[in-house]
Amino acid sequence: MSGACGGRVVLVTGAGGGIGSATVAALRAAGADVVGADIAGDCDVRLDVTDPLSWQEAVEAALARGGRIDGLVNAAGVTHRARIDDVAIEDFNKTLAVNLTGPLLGIQSCLPHMGDGGSIVNVCSLAALTGHFPVAYTSSKWALRGLSRVASMELGERGIRVNAVFPGYIETAMTASAAPAFLGASIDAAPLGRAGRPQEVAELIAFLVSPASSYISGAEITVDGGTAAHGGAKLLSDAVRPPAAQPG
Repeated sequence: MSGACGGRVVLVTGAGGGIGSATVAALRAAGADVVGADIAGDCDVRLDVTDPLSWQEAVEAALARGGRIDGLVNAAGVTHRARIDDVAIEDFNKTLAVNLTGPLLGIQSCLPHMGDGGSIVNVCSLAALTGHFPVAYTSSKWALRGLSRVASMELGERGIRVNAVFPGYIETAMTASAAPAFLGASIDAAPLGRAGRPQEVAELIAFLVSPASSYISGAEITVDGGTAAHGGAKLLSDAVRPPAAQPG
C-alpha cells in the first residue's frame, strides 16, 4: 500500500484506539495526510461525533491540510451489551447516536468539501449480518449498513464511493471488555481459529480509501476469519468431524 494514498486528505474518527488508530497508521504509511479525530486519547483533533458543531471543527482541521477532504473513515463506535428485555431506552438511543447519527453527521459535514474520487468507509460489524444479542449495538450497526447502502447510491453521481467493512472479533479495548466465554465462542466460530488484529481491518480500509479501489462502491466486506460465510454451519460441521489422527 506504500504511496497508494499519496496526497489524499483523510479524516478518521475513533482514532484514539483500536481499528481507528490502526487505520490512521495504515493510511499514513500509504502516503495520506490524515487527521485523526476522537473524543479522547491520542489524536489530532477532539471530536464528539454526535455534535454537529464538533464536526465542523474536525472538518476545518482537515481542510487546513489541503483545502479539501478526499476520504472519511467512520470508525468511532460504542458497544452496549444489554439484552432486549432489559436495555434502557437512554442507552439504546446513546448507542444509536454514536454508531449511526455520528456517521451521518460526518458524511453531511464532509460532503461540501469532497469531490469526484472521494471515498467514505463506514466501519460496521459482524453484528450487522446477524441477530447478535446486544440489541442496541446490533440495531445501530444494521442501521449503519443501511445508511452505507443509501449513501453509495445517492453519492455515486458525484463520483464519491461509499463502502462498509464488517469486522468480526478483533483484538481491541472494546472487545477485551467482553466476557471470556464470548472470546472463546467467537474463536470457535471463526474457521481461521483466532481473533483478528486491528491492522488487518485497517489495511482493507486504506485500500478502499485509495484510488486503487476506484470502481468499488456499495461493497460490504467482512474481516472476520470466515465467520459470516458459514452462517452457523461450522457448529454442525464440528459436531460430526472425525477426530484428528494422533501423530505417530
